[in-house]
Amino acid sequence: MTSELRRLRNYIGGEFKDAADGRTTEVVNPATGEVYASAPLSGQDDVDAAMAAAAAAFPGWRDTTPAERQKALLKIADAFEARAEELVATESENTGKPLGLTASEELPPMVDQIRFFAGAARLLEGRSAGEYMEGMTSIVRREPVGVCAQVAPWNYPMMMAVWKFAPAIAAGNTVVLKPSDTTPASTILMAEIIDSILPKGVFNVVCGDRETGKAMVEHATPAMASITGSVRAGMQVAESAAKDVKRVHLELGGKAPVVVFEDADIAKAAEDIAVAGFFNAGQDCTAATRVLVHESIHDEFVAALAKNAADTKTGQPDDEDVLYGPLNNPNQLKQVAGFIERLPAHAKVEAGGHRVGEKGYFYAPTVVSGLKQDDEIIQNEVFGPVITVQSFTDESQALEYANGVEFALASSVWTKNHGRAMRMSKNLDFGCVWINTHIPLVAEMPHGGYKKSGYGKDLSAYGFEDYTRIKHVMTSLDG
Repeated sequence: MTSELRRLRNYIGGEFKDAADGRTTEVVNPATGEVYASAPLSGQDDVDAAMAAAAAAFPGWRDTTPAERQKALLKIADAFEARAEELVATESENTGKPLGLTASEELPPMVDQIRFFAGAARLLEGRSAGEYMEGMTSIVRREPVGVCAQVAPWNYPMMMAVWKFAPAIAAGNTVVLKPSDTTPASTILMAEIIDSILPKGVFNVVCGDRETGKAMVEHATPAMASITGSVRAGMQVAESAAKDVKRVHLELGGKAPVVVFEDADIAKAAEDIAVAGFFNAGQDCTAATRVLVHESIHDEFVAALAKNAADTKTGQPDDEDVLYGPLNNPNQLKQVAGFIERLPAHAKVEAGGHRVGEKGYFYAPTVVSGLKQDDEIIQNEVFGPVITVQSFTDESQALEYANGVEFALASSVWTKNHGRAMRMSKNLDFGCVWINTHIPLVAEMPHGGYKKSGYGKDLSAYGFEDYTRIKHVMTSLDG
């Protein structure tokens, strides 16, 4: 490691600090495969310090008015917007994402989401006060839960950090947030920007690995643990949190079915699905990865999708023609390649299926057809630029295949038949159903799934309420 490497530090109690024992990890730019920074590898002492800072700040932040919390969040949104170019550049180096798309597709929604939660801070509602027992008035209070331990993933480091801290802070909680060990840079920059806006200790960032996250979740201080990550990580968090009955908020994996009926606009569906499947290198738990197409249009649709894949470009962040950048790390590249290498004999690679270049972790846009419902690549999350295609005979079989996985986060239906679209949206067992589109999200609507995709909601008033607790107050009218 050389002196030219950027040095990232934890943000605890309003101060930037190295790990207490001095340990660090290397941070790699996935577009080049080269180390560009070092980050703290935080241990128990660092987690203890962050939790103590958050706990000390909680009473004061809890007692601020919603208007004060709103004002602070609006300042954060304005500050992020003012330093957009710096945030985008840092995120691109962090992840290898295209600069232009990060500036247009990620930063504006992040700022909007912070402003949404700023408004939500002033709109907490409950049942009206009333006399449900003679001589007694009942009141329902919504209160912050306390200190929140939050773990963000590497696929959208900035945006997922916002999804974590914005609703928690808006509700009056304090936060200890851990970014992924492979993508800490943009979260630390966000802490630098937030530093002059929030009171010390309200927002804390601790860098580290899986053991750091485990120490946070198992710590006695947090009242709630929130994670966006793999199913395995979510199960471990839920198990750890159960030991002292912490609240848990889990947003885990996905395997979104994309059901294309015979009356769909084939050209438009293929084009839109390709974008929704390959965007961010398919590293999105809502990505359009699992296409189910009616047998009567199967061959035509596969040909159209394969052409879109062939026309899709991946490459360096400053290339304006690319749709997506590299996979996040060597292990992820190995995982994606492994799914293709292990394909059964009945599968056919219609496009892609190989690494792109030797520098960085790029993988070609890939389409695989001829698959069966019990194939590994159908049942498990690839988390890469790979779209699978299966055929179905009728609506009943389409539903059977769509619901026949352990994930239940997102789905879409492509048809001109309104009744069919409504039946499918009713019967698809997923937290989100898009009709004739796939992947748009808005701050006002909830995002979250069922089954092994986790529980709890991000975004929306529902996501905000997840960071509150409910208290019943009853008072006698006689005294």
